[in-house]
This record gives sequence, C-alpha cells and structure tokens, in this order.
Amino acid sequence: MRSVQITRRLALASCTLFPQFHPDDAHLVHALRELGIEPVSCIWNDPAVDWTAFDAVLIRATWDYFMQYAAFQRWLAKLPVPTINDAQLLRWNSDKRYLLDLEQQGIAVIPTLFASATDLRRSLVTLHGREVVVKPTVSGGAWHTLRGVVGESAFEQAVAQLPQELDYMVQAFVPEVVSNGEWSLLFFDGQYSHAVLKRAAAGDYRVQGIFGGSTEFIDADPSIIASAQRALDATAAIGHRDQAYARVDGVVVDGRFLLMELEMIEPLLFLEQRPEAAERFAGNLRRRLDALADTAKG
Repeated sequence: MRSVQITRRLALASCTLFPQFHPDDAHLVHALRELGIEPVSCIWNDPAVDWTAFDAVLIRATWDYFMQYAAFQRWLAKLPVPTINDAQLLRWNSDKRYLLDLEQQGIAVIPTLFASATDLRRSLVTLHGREVVVKPTVSGGAWHTLRGVVGESAFEQAVAQLPQELDYMVQAFVPEVVSNGEWSLLFFDGQYSHAVLKRAAAGDYRVQGIFGGSTEFIDADPSIIASAQRALDATAAIGHRDQAYARVDGVVVDGRFLLMELEMIEPLLFLEQRPEAAERFAGNLRRRLDALADTAKG
C-alpha cells in the first residue's frame, strides 16, 4: 500500500448532529489524504478543540449555526486560523439579505420582502390573498419556514407563533419549484463542476431529503450555468472575489433562471456520486493550504 506523507491538517467543521464526516464528504476525505492532508472532523462549538493545530478550517456540516447565530459569529471572529471560504464571505452569506445586494447587481431573484418579526404581519397585509413562503433571514433546512395564503386563518395563526427575536423574508410561492424542480449548481474556485435537480415529495414543496425530497444528477443547460455564473460574478463585484466553493440554487420560471439562494457556508456539495469533483476540490484545497503556508513563512 502506498504511504502518503501528511504535511497539512485541515479541520472540517461540523456539529453535534454529524460529529463524524458526513457521508457526502467521504470521497473528499479520501482525496485529501491522498494529497497529504489530514482532514479531522471537529464540532464547531466544542471548547475542547484546539484550532491552532490546523492549517485552516473548512466549514462543512455546521447545520445548527443558524440556531446559535450569535455564538457562531463569535466563533468565526475568534478562530486563530483561516477559514475556507474566508470569514468575511461567510458572514455576508449567512444572512439572506445578501439577495438585495445581488439584485442591485442585476441578478434575477425571486421577489423578496424583508421584515422584523414585529413588522412581519403589517408587511404581509400588502400581499393579502397571495400564496407566500416565510422564513428567517438566517436559517437552513426549512427551519421556521411557513407556506400559506396571506389572510387565511391557519396561516395567520402560524405567523403569530413565529419566534419574535428573528428577522424574516417573504417570497411569493413559486409553483415551478414543485412542477419543474429546484436546481443546485456547484462551483469550485469559480469553475462550474456539476449540477443536480431537486424535487419535492408528492404533496410537499420542500426539496430537502429529510422531507422526502429526491435528487437527480443531470447536465444543466448552458443558459442555467451562465445565470449561476453571473450570480457568482456579482458576488465578486460586491467584494467577495475569493470563492473556494459555492452552490447556486434557483428555479426556472418562464425560461428564466431565478436565484433562490447562494450557499457559500456549509452547503451539501453532492459529491457522493461525483468522486472526480471531490478530487478536483481536494486539489484546490491543497493549493490553498500550500499558499497559506508560504504566506506564513513570509
């Protein structure tokens, strides 16, 4: 068996829900080791972790950060080693108000209204009778997400029960998410890698696997890839040029790709069935870690 000398250590930040490597990262973990990088799964808020023992931190499965947002931000600020992506990009991408920044750059997004909890019901009045989706601006996995018709009793009661300490976003429900599916396009170091089409289970609108959603690996139309690339270019124009990894989520409506979310913190990268993509990503990470080491040497 070939022996590989380990010269770099990379923390893969996770959470208590996934204390070990997530199955989707199995190929990535293997590819990193083949390149002389020792990946270590670390729970992001575990006080016993010595982060100085690593060359950098790759955010992977911190899928509870939005539930402990203030603590997560403090953790990012205090980390003694760099993150991949960098902390400034992570902070910007953690609050979905970034959609406003991208819209100002000319990116087509699903029309979105933002409001504090105290202003939410007042803001919804302007959408009376329309079917909408409401979720926190800092969230994931359909956490505190509602779908309903504004003005109907059940929906109004559900809105009244939302946590009052959060801020919210309101989007018109897009039926094409159910009929056509939601695209996720993966990019590494700004280069398109692969795509999946996610579909909700019958009777649902949420595409996540925990709600019965399914995923199909499929070649995206060049126009869809180009639209996703424009979203990343707009992010660079705002000032976030160094994008080690990104997932662009959107839906095609009347032939036009509408951005739903830009995931640059802890997205599922859909590597389990794309080992070649995991290898490319690992190679990129090796180059980044080498560059960090060279910078540290002066």
